[in-house]
Amino acid sequence: MSYADNPYQAPLGSFAAQAAVDERADFISKTYVHLAGAIGVFIGLEAVLLNIKGIENLVQMMIGGRFSWLVVLGMFMIVSYIAESWARSAVSVRMQYMGLGLYVVAQAIIFVPLLYIARNFYPGAITAAGLSTIALFGGLTAVVFITRKDFSFLRSILFFGGIAALGLILVAILFQFDLGPIFIYAMIALACGYILYHTSNVLHHYRIGQHVAASLALFASVALLFWYILQLFMSRD
Repeated sequence: MSYADNPYQAPLGSFAAQAAVDERADFISKTYVHLAGAIGVFIGLEAVLLNIKGIENLVQMMIGGRFSWLVVLGMFMIVSYIAESWARSAVSVRMQYMGLGLYVVAQAIIFVPLLYIARNFYPGAITAAGLSTIALFGGLTAVVFITRKDFSFLRSILFFGGIAALGLILVAILFQFDLGPIFIYAMIALACGYILYHTSNVLHHYRIGQHVAASLALFASVALLFWYILQLFMSRD
């Protein structure tokens, strides 16, 4: 998945950590309202996409060939980069929302094969993974808000961890082997790290007015966590 790792490019206002209490509270509430909205739109899109007649043909096209999934991932990364750039726009609120919307649509599309397989062959896995994701995200968020700790020191670790994970995924696709449960657990840990990092950025490093970019970063982390928790539940069957 892809992430908004540089929240410092849109100087729309003072840093949330330095803003007045009311401004900071308003920024945080807007960020999580937009996150909830993005998740809601994602769920709605999946409900529509998975019930389109002939959706199995799209799934087959996305993952049926040796290099088809590699192409899908490449396109997703390009679209994600564009969406995140738009969401960080300092001059256009409309562009920010276009970026968030584009990113949610891209996530919804790339999730189709995984959710299609889970729905048809692993009953209950989607619900269990969704509830587990919510619980874990809530717990990690509480840790940051209660401790007020700045997890920005994780940035380098997450960057190199993400690069290593992407490299392993590419190798696995090219040479057609399964990465196994250890990789899944490692990716869940990486996603948890991203949640800690982006949540602390909401408290310490985003500027007032960057709630759209902040919500996109959090949504990306939640999507990554859900992706691998769902795979974990599927691998246990």
